Amino acid sequence: MNPFHYVQAQEVDSSVDRVSRAPDASFLAGGTGLLDLMKLGVQTPAQLVDVRKLPLAKIEQLPDGGVRLGAMARNSEVAHHPLILERYPMLSQALLAGASGQIRNMATVGGNLLQRTRCPYFRDTATACNKREPGTGCSALEGINRGHAVLGGSEACIATHPSDMCVPLAALGATVRVKGPKGERSIPFADFHLLPGKTPQRESALEHGELVLSVDIPALPAARRSLYMKARDRASYAFALASVAAVLEVEGGRIRQARLALGGVATKPWRALEAEKQLSGQAPTPEVFLAAAKAALQGAQPREHNGFKVELAQRLIVRALARLGGQS
Repeated sequence: MNPFHYVQAQEVDSSVDRVSRAPDASFLAGGTGLLDLMKLGVQTPAQLVDVRKLPLAKIEQLPDGGVRLGAMARNSEVAHHPLILERYPMLSQALLAGASGQIRNMATVGGNLLQRTRCPYFRDTATACNKREPGTGCSALEGINRGHAVLGGSEACIATHPSDMCVPLAALGATVRVKGPKGERSIPFADFHLLPGKTPQRESALEHGELVLSVDIPALPAARRSLYMKARDRASYAFALASVAAVLEVEGGRIRQARLALGGVATKPWRALEAEKQLSGQAPTPEVFLAAAKAALQGAQPREHNGFKVELAQRLIVRALARLGGQS
C-alpha cells in the first residue's frame, strides 16, 4: 500500500475544504471498499480525511412522511431500523442480501452509494481497464465477462454496478444531498450514478470535494408492499448476477402503481421505467408480468459469457411481481 496522510475530520465544512483543495485527497467512511482498493494499488490517495465521526448518522422521519438516511448510518442500522422495516421492506432486504454481518456493521450509506465495481479487470492492475486507467482499453469486452453488464454499457466499459442497496433506492426515486465547496445541492438518484460512455472513470455526479450528507427517501405508501430478490452464485457473501426491487400496488383488480429497478445487470442501478408503464392499469396476470419483464430488458446487449443474465433477470421480475400480486 502506498503511504498516505491521515486526518480525523472534526466538522463537515473543514472536511470539504480540505479535500476540495487537494486533488489527491479522498474521504474515508467505513473503508470496506476503499481500503481494499488501496491494498491492491487500484486507488492511491495521498491523503485520507476520515469522516466517520461527523454527525451524519441519523435515520429520521421527514416532515412530508419520507425518511432521511444519514450518510454515516451503518448498513446494519438501516436494515434493522423500524421505519425502514415498516415503510420500505425491500431496502432492508437488499441490505441484508449484501456482504456479511461484519461488513454491514462497518459500511455506511454514503460509502455504499460510491462503492466501486467488482470487475476483476478493474481490480487487477496488470490488465487494461479504462475505468482505472483511461485510454488503456477494456479487457472485459473480449475477456471473461460472465459477471458484466448487459444494460448501459459502452465500448469503453461494461463493468456492473455492485450495490444491492442502490437498487431499491433507484426504484423509490430517492434524492442524494451533498455538500461541496460551492455549497449544498440535491441530486435525484437517477442522475447520481453515470453511464460509462467514453469516460468510465467518472462514476457519479459528485465533483471532487463534495461530501454525501444524506439520502432522502420520499413518502411512498405503496412501498410498504415491496420486495427485493437476488440471484447469485452462492447463498451468501456474493454479488448479484441479477436482482430486482419491486413495488406493486393493486386496487380493484388493476395495477395502480408499479416500481421496478434492476441490479447485477447494468452499469448503474437500473430503473425499468418502460416496464412500469406496461404494468400500470393492467390486471396483475402472469402474461402482463412477463411482458413487463421483457420490456425491462429491452435493449440488452449480452456479450460472450453473460447472455444468461437476460432471461435470469426476466424470471426474477416475474417471480417478484407474482409474489407481490399474490399469485405465488
